[in-house]
Amino acid sequence: MTDFSTRVEQLSISGIREVFEAASEDAINLGIGQPDFPTPEHARDGAVEAIRAGKADAYTSNKGTLSLREAIAQKHQHDQGIDLSPESVIATAGGSEALHIVMEAHVGAGDEVLIPDPGFVSYSALTKLAGADPVPVPLRDDLTLDPAAVEAAITPDTKAFVVNSPGNPTGAVSPPDDIREFARIADEHDVLCISDEVYEYTVFDGEFRSPAEFVDTDNVVVVNSASKLYSMTGWRLGWVHASHRRIERMLRVHQYVQACASAPAQYAAEAALRGPQDIVTEMTDTFRRRRDLLLDGLDEMGIRCPTPQGAFYAMPEVPEGFVDACLNRDVIVVPGQAFGDGGHGHARISYATDEEQLAEALEIMDDALATVWLTE
Repeated sequence: MTDFSTRVEQLSISGIREVFEAASEDAINLGIGQPDFPTPEHARDGAVEAIRAGKADAYTSNKGTLSLREAIAQKHQHDQGIDLSPESVIATAGGSEALHIVMEAHVGAGDEVLIPDPGFVSYSALTKLAGADPVPVPLRDDLTLDPAAVEAAITPDTKAFVVNSPGNPTGAVSPPDDIREFARIADEHDVLCISDEVYEYTVFDGEFRSPAEFVDTDNVVVVNSASKLYSMTGWRLGWVHASHRRIERMLRVHQYVQACASAPAQYAAEAALRGPQDIVTEMTDTFRRRRDLLLDGLDEMGIRCPTPQGAFYAMPEVPEGFVDACLNRDVIVVPGQAFGDGGHGHARISYATDEEQLAEALEIMDDALATVWLTE
C-alpha cells in the first residue's frame, strides 16, 4: 500500500473545522470568519453581465483580466500611494491561494518562516506544505507582533516572516511605526516580508499601513482578497502584488495549481473595486458596534480581553473547559491553541453575526463560564 508525503503527514485538520464538526446545526456560530453581509449588488451584477455577454466562458490570462488587475493597482495606488503596475498583480482563488503561491515560490527545505503566535492557521500549514519550517514568534500582551521579537528570531536559515494587520485571530492592528520597522527588517536582513492585508478596511482604532509603503527593496509581498473587503468569501477571489521578478516566479506555481481565478468572480471583484464603497463603511461601523457589545459582555463576566482594533475577532483569556462548555450549549467559539501554542488559555470569538444572536450568545457564555468556575 502506498504511503503519503511527509509534508501532508505533518498537517492535521484545522482546529476551527474540528469545532464546526462537533457543533449542532442550530448552534450560534461565533467561530467562522465570514461577514454576514450580502455581496454588494453591483458586484453581483458585474458577474451576471459578464456571463450574459459570454466574457466568463473561457480562461482568462493566468494573471487575471487586465481590467481587474488595473482596478487592483488603482486601489493600492489610491489607498497606500504605491506605484503599482497591473503586471505586478496576480488574481488568485482567494487569499488562501495567494498565500500558497507566495510560500511555494519563495521557501523550501531547510528554510525558516517566522509566523505570529497565535496566528492564522494557514501560515504554519502552508509553510510546511512548501517544505520549510514555521518558527512561532510570540505576540505582545496587546496581541500585536513586536518587530524587535521578529528581528531577534532571525537566523541564517530565515527566509521570510509574516505580518498580519489587522490580525486574525487577534483583531490587533500594528501601529505605523511597527509597520515601518517590518519594512526595515526586510531590507536590512534581506528576508521576505509577507504582508497579509485581507482585513485592511476593517479598522476601528489606529491606522492601517502596509510595509509595501516603506520598503526600499522588493522584499515585501502583499496578499489581499475581496472576501473580507466586500463580503465575497464564496466568490474565492484574492490577489497578490509584488515586484515583477517575484510575480514571475509565483506565476509559475499559479499556472499549474489554478491556471486562472474564476472568470465570473474576477468580473464581480472588478465591479466591487470600481463601484460604490458604501458597504465598506457600513460593515466597519456595524462591526465596531458588535465589538463594543461583545467587550461589554465579556467585561461583565470578568473576562479579560485586549480591545480589538480591527477585523471582527476578539481573543479573550478564558479558563480551561470554557470552549467545551460553550459548545455543549450550542455556542461555537474556537480554542486559542488552534492558532498556535501562544493561544493556550484563550478563545477566538468572531462577531461577524447579528447583534441579537451575539447578545444571546453572551448570556449563554456567562452560564457556561459559571459552570466552569464551579467545577474548578
